Formats: sequence, C-alpha cells, structure tokens
Amino acid sequence: MPNFKIYNSYTREKELFEPIVPGNVGLYVCGPTVSGESHLGHARPYITFDVVYRYLMHLGYRVRYVRNITDAGHFEEEGKEAEDKVSDKAKLERLEPMELVQKYTNLFHWGMRLFNTIEPSIEPTATGHIIEQISMIEKIMSEGYAYEVNGSVYFDVKKYADTHAYGKLSGRIIDDLLETTRDLEGQNEKRNKVDFALWKSAPPQHIMRWKSPWGEGFPGWHIECSAMSAKYLGDVFDIHGGGMDLQFPHHESEIAQSTIAHGHAPVRYWMHNNMITINGKKMGKSYNNVIKLTELFSGNHPLLEQPYHPMVVRFYILQTHYRSTLDFSNEALQASEKGLKRLWEAYETLKQLTTSDHGDASLDIQVKETIAALDACMNDDLNTAQVVATLFELVPIINSMKGGQIQQGTLSTNTLTLLKQAFKTYLEDILGLQSVQESQGDKLDRAMSVLIDIRKEARIRKDWTTSDEIRNKLAAFGIMLKDEKDGSMSYAIE
Repeated sequence: MPNFKIYNSYTREKELFEPIVPGNVGLYVCGPTVSGESHLGHARPYITFDVVYRYLMHLGYRVRYVRNITDAGHFEEEGKEAEDKVSDKAKLERLEPMELVQKYTNLFHWGMRLFNTIEPSIEPTATGHIIEQISMIEKIMSEGYAYEVNGSVYFDVKKYADTHAYGKLSGRIIDDLLETTRDLEGQNEKRNKVDFALWKSAPPQHIMRWKSPWGEGFPGWHIECSAMSAKYLGDVFDIHGGGMDLQFPHHESEIAQSTIAHGHAPVRYWMHNNMITINGKKMGKSYNNVIKLTELFSGNHPLLEQPYHPMVVRFYILQTHYRSTLDFSNEALQASEKGLKRLWEAYETLKQLTTSDHGDASLDIQVKETIAALDACMNDDLNTAQVVATLFELVPIINSMKGGQIQQGTLSTNTLTLLKQAFKTYLEDILGLQSVQESQGDKLDRAMSVLIDIRKEARIRKDWTTSDEIRNKLAAFGIMLKDEKDGSMSYAIE
C-alpha cells in the first residue's frame, strides 16, 4: 500500500494510515437527521467522505462504509426541554413521524444521487437499533458511569474525566466546561451540567417512544452512533468521519461512552471536514442562513444569482481542502462552473487524441511527473484542491495537441495512455465528477419551472382548482411540490 497519510483530529497530526485488518477498512460517517431538507452545508461532509470512500477503494482496500440515518432523538440539551427533533417537526408538519422521516430521507437520497455519491455499504437507522442502544446504556450503567433520574439516564462526565482524557478530541477542558456551561431550565436533575443524556424519559405528549428498563422514552443522539458503529464495524474500527461541528459534544461523547462500554477507545483515526460559511458565519438552520439543495439546483433563493448544477457544486467543494473553511459566494460557484467546463472539455479532447511511438522525451517526462504528483496529492491527506490544480497544469498540453501548436505524436503512446488513464481515474473515479452537459434531469428542471410558474399564476388568481390539480397530478407521478413560507415553490422526486 502507498504512503497514505491522513490528518487524525484526535492526535492533531498527519499519520500513516494502517488499517486494523490488512486490506480492509471500516469507515463510519455521521449521517443526516431527517427532520428537514438537506442544505449546502450538509453536502460538504457527504461529498468529502464519498471521495475518502472512493480513494480507499482505488488503493485496493475492501471498505465497509456505514453512514447512519438519525430518525429519532438528536435533541439538543438546551432550552426548556430536550426535544426530539423528528417528533417535534412531525407535529409542525402534521405528519406521522415515520412519514416525515421517509419524506426527508427520500430528499436526502435524491440529493446524494445528483451529487454522484456512492451509496454506503450499510445505512442503519436509529429507530431500527433501539435494542442495541438500550443494551449499551445498561453496560455503561453497570460500569458505574451512568445514572437514572426520573426515567432518564445520564452519562457521568465528571467521573469519566477523572480517569480519562475527556475533551482531547475537541480541545475542551473539563474544568472550564463545569464552570461555563449554562444552567439550563429543565436540566437540574443532572449531577453536573456537562452530563449528557443517554436516554430521555418521554412526556405524555411525546409521539416517538419506546419501552426501556427505565420507562418509556427515546434515545439520546450520541448513543445512537456508538451502538450502530459497534454493531457493524466492531468495538474498534478504522475511520470515523463527520463535520467539524460534531467534535463537541457528539464525537466527544461517543468516545466517552464507547470507551466505558468496550473498555477501550472506539476509533483509530478521526477525520473532520470544515464548514461552509456565508459571510464568515457557519451555514446552519440555527442561523437561518441555509440554502437547501432544492433551492441550490433551481436557483430559487435570495442569495443565488442562478441555478447551479450538482456537478458544479461538487467541483466547488473539492477545489478546497476538506479541512479548510469554504465561504459561499456566487462568484466562487460561477468560477467553478467555468473551471469544470474547461477541465471537462480538455478531458473530451484527450479521449480523441492519438499519437505515435516517437514522443518528445522531455515532454514525456514532464507529463509523467505531473501524473505522479496526483497520487502524491491524494496521499497527503486527500488534497483534492491540489489534485484539481495539477489536472489544470495538464490542460494546456492537451489543448495544444488539439490545436496543432504541438504536433500530434509529441507524446509517446505509453505516456498518452497514462495521461488518459489519469484523467479517467481522477476526474471520474476518485473525484466523482460527471459532464455538466444538459441531462434528462436538466430538461425536467426546465419543464418543472414552467409548471411552477403556471401554478403561481393560478394561485395569484385564486384559481385553487388549477393549483391543486397541478400539484395532485405531479404527486401521482411521484413529483412532490412544496410551497415555501416565502411564497416560492420547490419540487422533489419521491
């Protein structure tokens, strides 16, 4: 295997990657909470770790990629109550919780298909693993690191921190956390404010609830990932990935509870992608600055000057190293659109080129050295930004061969073959890019825009019959229209 190094967030160092089982890799990535539509900020981790998945397979590893669906729990222990996000959103949308989960899971999968991400090996759901979560909580309690109060179970962070390096991943100091954590209403039953819930007692009005040894309730967010990763990848596995915003409290809590349950740390290498920001502020629902994928692809958002093709968005994300902040702007996306077009046109030209066995030796060496640099970039902590820059170095050579500035035959047959293989391998297989030529999906988008405009006009005229007829007939074909609060409309294919 090559000298492949990745940055381990836990040790804060680039480390040579060595899997636990030679030739095999266990990869776990925290999946979406399906209580709402995925947005541009969500796209980054799943595109990033799709490239990780692709590159590991390119290196010859057999990879088990597990990416969960959080369809219960994920409550933030802030505010008046720790509320289940899925249950809460189901009430707002007047849907059954599993109906809501299916709706947003379908939308998530739709977006991932458009981004050309490879499906994970296993996609477990939190609701499908309640038994495993309860069993893990019982083990933690038996070890003396969790306690039950009024039907809820909390992890004793202070006791854990007395003998373990709590906070090492995120750089948090337990004494500071004890002093600065806000005293939130409804959390006085915990021994310490930093303790986190493994299981939460469900009040009578709570929709999603399961029987447990502590009464009816629902699981905490952190325990879900620990239970599912252990079931499918073992007590200790190779790589755990996710966004940098998950380091605390989510991943820090995973480490603590898994260490107690199994007697050792659960993960060899922690990988975290940085955030997408807007005007320097993290993109997130709590900041009310998200651009949903449906809006991104349709251009229907106040911050967007035009629609952006999924491949342009993917290229835009991969042009920046995954550990660097990526600030949104129309200018950056438009530049990515032009850059991808130029790169892909060179690729199409390259496919048509032929040569002789009498190549220019110096040019052969230059091209071969540039191709070798591609591997070096990926082996240096998956530097896709440098890969893209290196591919662009080859574009003038390809274009000059087409234009006759350099006569065909100046590259040897062997070198031209290597160049074609390199572009195919890196553009398509590793970076996962595709042509931006108009597809059937693009034509559908244009047709849908016409129908949406007709429906808008009908609603302005208060012609509810026509408006409902368009929506219902599209629904019969599996195309769901959504009326946004700002009066706009979007669609998704179920």
